[in-house]
Amino acid sequence: MMAAAHKPVMLQEMLAAVAPKDGDVVVDGTFGAGGYSRALLTSAKCRVVAFDRDPEVKLLADALAREATPGHFFFFASRFSTMLDVLMENGITEVDAIVLDVGVSSMQIDAASRGFSFAKDAPLDMRMSCSGTSAADIVNKAPEGELIRILREYGEEREAKRIARAILKARDVAPITTTKQLAELVASVVRGGKIHPATRTFQALRIEVNQELAELEAALHAAEHLLKPGGRLVVVSFHSLEDRIVKQFLAARCGAPEKISRHSPAALLAERITHQGTFKLTPKNPITPTEEEVRLNSRARSARLRCATRTAVPVH
Repeated sequence: MMAAAHKPVMLQEMLAAVAPKDGDVVVDGTFGAGGYSRALLTSAKCRVVAFDRDPEVKLLADALAREATPGHFFFFASRFSTMLDVLMENGITEVDAIVLDVGVSSMQIDAASRGFSFAKDAPLDMRMSCSGTSAADIVNKAPEGELIRILREYGEEREAKRIARAILKARDVAPITTTKQLAELVASVVRGGKIHPATRTFQALRIEVNQELAELEAALHAAEHLLKPGGRLVVVSFHSLEDRIVKQFLAARCGAPEKISRHSPAALLAERITHQGTFKLTPKNPITPTEEEVRLNSRARSARLRCATRTAVPVH
């Protein structure tokens, strides 16, 4: 099969967590360059249903569909938050595993014209779907308070107020339309450190443009409905905001033990009551990449893989 343009992160760990078997239906929520889908198809005679909102990956998906066994690979040019509706409309009511590699892809970062990175000067875009509101629209039109909220909430930027005021002052003179303009503007008001001063600003704008955290939450809820008992949910995240959402969702869905008084009548039957959960953590702690993978692929450094298995408890 065609080699992926970029090496997928924690590929072997993902395969071990999914453990695909012949006949399984697996959802790859973030097709990207197709690394995960290709590996799943190679490891077992399973069916893979892939999603991606980026129209530029369709050629890769079409190529994989031609190479795969007929009827074993399907691609939908759609956000993974829509997977429940899309699959139901196509007669798929339950699946054996769902894999989400969340955040921006290496292909999108490396394509200077997409405007995700300030490494090269490019239009200030950042749209994964290549449509809708761009980063330039937000930077040039959002009120000061909204800019501050975005920078603080999605970039965890301490200097959000100074950056927002600098943006307003600059755009009163001329629109901010390129990645270089914005990066230099932020660097002019924020001191440098271990990372470029504009790193958090670019992260915040990208998350806002693509509504990444809301999309992730919707996908997690969809997975809860779609996975059959024993089905696996595997999520690879790359920064703390994403990982926190996954961690909190699974903690809420795994059921928490509730302590009861030893003087309570219930104590005669059990020492504690356990709320039934729709998921069980497998394993309990997140999996991190090996030192060797980090050495070969720096993007893997911050990756965290969380895996949970669907129980037979109905969705509340």
